[in-house]
Amino acid sequence: MSNRQIGTTVLVIAMIIVAISVLFTNNLARTLQDEEKKNMSIWADATRQLILADNDADIDFVSSIIEKNTTIPVYICDENGKVLASRNVEGASDPQILKSSNQAHHGPIELKIDESTTQYIYWDDSSLLTKLRYVPYAQFALILIFITISVFVMTTAQRSEQNRLWVGLSKETAHQLGTPISSLNAWQQLLADQYPNDEYVPQMKRDIDRLQMIADRFQKIGSEPALQAENIIPVLQNAVAYMRARISNRVTIDDSCLSGVERVVMLNAPLLQWVVENLLKNAVDAISGNGSIVFQLHENEHDVMIDIADTGKGIDAKTQRRIFEPGFTSKERGWGLGLPLAKRIVEQYHGGKLLLKSSQTGVGTTFRIVLKKPENG
Repeated sequence: MSNRQIGTTVLVIAMIIVAISVLFTNNLARTLQDEEKKNMSIWADATRQLILADNDADIDFVSSIIEKNTTIPVYICDENGKVLASRNVEGASDPQILKSSNQAHHGPIELKIDESTTQYIYWDDSSLLTKLRYVPYAQFALILIFITISVFVMTTAQRSEQNRLWVGLSKETAHQLGTPISSLNAWQQLLADQYPNDEYVPQMKRDIDRLQMIADRFQKIGSEPALQAENIIPVLQNAVAYMRARISNRVTIDDSCLSGVERVVMLNAPLLQWVVENLLKNAVDAISGNGSIVFQLHENEHDVMIDIADTGKGIDAKTQRRIFEPGFTSKERGWGLGLPLAKRIVEQYHGGKLLLKSSQTGVGTTFRIVLKKPENG
């Protein structure tokens, strides 16, 4: 299961927990609100008795009922909404008009003092009830924070595991290639001595050198490569020359923008050439029949940008989101490692960027490599 699927599953579970919590809390809040309404009816009746009590009446019990309300904000108002008295309300000592300021949520309960005088009791939710309404939101925030941290930890762990896999795979590949390359070198030298004029022996030497270069590249991937301030133009031209000799003449590569220019960046030449070759190979594979691949150079104060555009079949929107995922491929024969490895080389080893600049189905695709200039310019 991918991180995206895990994250979605956890989020759905969190939403279910929050929904259940909201329902339970709302039900509890309604119960508490009904209880407060009953208490206010009792409180209003006690207040009425206290107001109407004569001097000989025992008002201790009635007063105790009134005094027990220490949490519910209460207002006693006249017929015009003017506050005559209040309880558990901060800053309510000055005369004010309750209805105009919309301070209370509940009421009124009528207090019939006499035939000509009626007072009204309004009340607000207690602090406990108010806090209770915010509990689901607090739970949701905590769960959201937990999900964010969990996904971050899982992503970091997976990336770390992928890094270890890349390093192990690269070192093992370089190690496995070393023995047959050494043997091939010995056989090639023997053939060169015995057949000095054979036209195929030099070609064999070039192929062995190519294998050695590939092994060196894998070895560099397995360890942190050293970067140097170098002109990237020869690296690009070498990659183009290598691919031109191996592709159909129906596909043209326009690298005219590379002629007569110099762009110095921080790079490891063998690894960067591998990246460019990989992008060129993908571009060739995407072209059916006649087509072209065009290089473009851009730069700003800090970076050099190399655009590689092809007139191939393009990449649909769904595939675009996954092209840099290790193991994902849209080809019938492919491992899905080329672009992820290229991105790793550019971004993790060179501190640059490799991105899909644009792609349109049936029109073509443009990849962009961004590399840093030396700090001293």
